[in-house]
Amino acid sequence: MASSDDPSRREGRYDRRELIRRAGVAGLSIGVAGSGFGQAFYGPLRFKGRWLKGDLTIIQWAHFVPAYDKWFTDVWSKNWGQKNDVQVHVDLILNTLLPARAAAEAAAGSGHDLFFNLSPQAQLEDQVIDHVEIVQEVQRKVGKIGVVGKKATYNPKTKKWFAFADNFVPDPVVWRHDYWNGVGIAPSTWDNVRKAAPKLKAAGHPIGIGQSAELDSNMALIAFMMCFGAYVQDAKHRVTIKSKHTIEAVKFMADIFKSGETDEIFGWQPASNNNFLYSGKGSMILNAISATRTPEDLGLPFADQLYIYPIPKGPVQRLGLEHVMGAYSIWKFAQNIPAAKKFMSRRTFRRPRSSWPTSRSTTRTPSWRRSSTTSRPSRARFRSSGSRSWRRPTRTSRAASTRSSRRSRRSTRSTPAFRATRTPRSPRSSASS
Repeated sequence: MASSDDPSRREGRYDRRELIRRAGVAGLSIGVAGSGFGQAFYGPLRFKGRWLKGDLTIIQWAHFVPAYDKWFTDVWSKNWGQKNDVQVHVDLILNTLLPARAAAEAAAGSGHDLFFNLSPQAQLEDQVIDHVEIVQEVQRKVGKIGVVGKKATYNPKTKKWFAFADNFVPDPVVWRHDYWNGVGIAPSTWDNVRKAAPKLKAAGHPIGIGQSAELDSNMALIAFMMCFGAYVQDAKHRVTIKSKHTIEAVKFMADIFKSGETDEIFGWQPASNNNFLYSGKGSMILNAISATRTPEDLGLPFADQLYIYPIPKGPVQRLGLEHVMGAYSIWKFAQNIPAAKKFMSRRTFRRPRSSWPTSRSTTRTPSWRRSSTTSRPSRARFRSSGSRSWRRPTRTSRAASTRSSRRSRRSTRSTPAFRATRTPRSPRSSASS
């Protein structure tokens, strides 16, 4: 083959002049790299020391505080993705659509890597991974998981963690102090509620405990049943709802409805009891303390009359139920399981205070000490039934109920699923059934 002065056509055959020229270029490149201009020349070593890659898809509810969604998608997820070389995609949908969407993804065997729900989806245990690695990592950092979080997401029979409890929200009584003061009774017991019901309704301010096929009604009625000693099942998973305790509870609630409520409770949606209270008509609902935030932020004239109190004591006990529980699950068919695991284990205890949304409507508080931030306290009051005094809440909250003689604490919306936190452990009475 004829030689050529064009180096590209020499096919590996170089003369002395070409070899010297190429050696000089190589030496210059080494010099530039060693002089500190290497990154500018070659670009940063983006993947050095990192083992994650690809995309991570997440689906969760559209939070009732828009600032939280903006923080989660545009701040936390984006920053985490940049640090771990993962492209994070977050889809937000209405909370009422989450269960059906989860069932659809499970049936199709495809969907998002990380699925958030407002309650643990035990029925989908076979379709998700064991989340034990995440639980162990978080426990190593912040302490042992609490009883509510564990019992809600761990199956002792299969010894599998079918979800990871990010937090749960206590559900106290939210009531109008001025209305109840007018009838001379406080909602400290269910018997007191029944006694006050006809007087409050006669005054134009009925009680609002939903009896509809929706989240808030289900929460309130199950908690009410537990105060009477009635449970859907026992600790050994045996169905126990058919009992004298259940019958007593049903009769009691029917009496409250007839004397102190209206027919509208049978058609309520999750936001209906909030609107019932905000209208100025309602005298009492069971809800998270977020129900007190809107009147405060809007400057409604009765905002200072909204008080919070542990669930009323029943004939058997005072036992409340969490309002919702933030539960994340990773599908077995997820495309990026390693990234999903790392995202959850880091998200739980690494939340810079400065990055959290600062909206006055925000009532979430972090679940663990190392992700702590202080939520704006509610101005709603606790009533101490052991005295005539009305106390402003102090710094942190109890989950659902405490002994009436205990010092009241400032209420927060989310309650820790893990124990080693700045906020106190939830009392035994707030454990879910």
